[in-house]
Amino acid sequence: MRYLTAGESHGPQLTMIIEGLPSRVPFSKEKVDEELLRRQKGHGRGRRMQIESDEVQILSGIRFGMTTGAPVALAIENKDWAKWTEIMSPKPEQDEADKRRVSRPRPGHADLNGAIKYGHRDMRDVLERSSARETAARVAVGAVAKQLLEYCGIKVAGHVVRIGSVGTERLDLSRLTLDEIREKSEASLVRCLDPEAEQAMIREIDAAKAEGDSLGGVVEVIVENVPVGLGSYVHYDRKLDARITQAIVSINAFKGAEVGIGFEAGERKGSAVHDEILWSEEQGYYRKTNRLGGFEGGMTNGEPIVVRGVMKPIPTLYKPLQSVDIDSKEPFAASIERSDNCAVPAASVVAESVVAWEVAKALLETFTSDKAEDLLREVERRHQEVKGF
Repeated sequence: MRYLTAGESHGPQLTMIIEGLPSRVPFSKEKVDEELLRRQKGHGRGRRMQIESDEVQILSGIRFGMTTGAPVALAIENKDWAKWTEIMSPKPEQDEADKRRVSRPRPGHADLNGAIKYGHRDMRDVLERSSARETAARVAVGAVAKQLLEYCGIKVAGHVVRIGSVGTERLDLSRLTLDEIREKSEASLVRCLDPEAEQAMIREIDAAKAEGDSLGGVVEVIVENVPVGLGSYVHYDRKLDARITQAIVSINAFKGAEVGIGFEAGERKGSAVHDEILWSEEQGYYRKTNRLGGFEGGMTNGEPIVVRGVMKPIPTLYKPLQSVDIDSKEPFAASIERSDNCAVPAASVVAESVVAWEVAKALLETFTSDKAEDLLREVERRHQEVKGF
């Protein structure tokens, strides 16, 4: 299974093509739109989220609420396109486009190195595609993956564990179900499960905004009821934990990822890191703890997948950093292209989506998957094998 996205921040639409989905997977447009709406929420988001009201268009691959096995084509209209038709026109005329030419690269963005790589003297050709607007397409794709996982009894949830200097304790999954995590996260303006930390995060976001500054943070994604053996130990690029962490870092502004206790493992002795193996007639094999985040040897071990990603502060600031005009080579205060000062709550939704995609992809690689019924039968058989192995 694979997908492609196309589209610019101020172009007419975002386009997605998904290839390799089994036939007869139940599909709900409403569930995709719900995920797109979740991405647009969160304290600290800017005015663009008031302009756009994202809704997916289904162009192919879905009939009567089911996948057909053919490629699924989706689109999301950019409502702001009407104001940019001349500036972003594919026609040779450039009079209008010249009025919005970008020659001043913004620190922390792809502007300068992207322009050097592709030879663009107008860096709008870089920033339009490198924009985080593309994450709406990835959320739509992830929403499709979530529906496949849901069909197989696999649940995905995410939440925010840190914004700026305010963080929360590690989550005890024995005390909260994934449905409860999802409910609490949705009820929070910053997708934080701790009400006290939530209020402190909101105050910190507001203070940074008043200073013309921005904040980053840390998000966590959990995937539950994953069958044993997704991924592989036989070669580096088949290790699922590696693929998931790569997907996390591929999200705009993300700079790191960890599985389970992650970097904390480097501070502990082995006896306080590795998860002891137990067995019962009811569960089969299971782990006493889940410090390794559901992975051993690059494969899922049946425990919940737990992965975190760290997002840097948004680099566009209202107290702009120093830059250099590529035409005059003179110093200049970097220009402003967007007004978010904290997108961590929205980024947690994007993180859910990319993790869901990688798990769904690994599921289809591991089990027979031309038809949804065959896939479900194989997944259920694997769960039973764990009890009787």
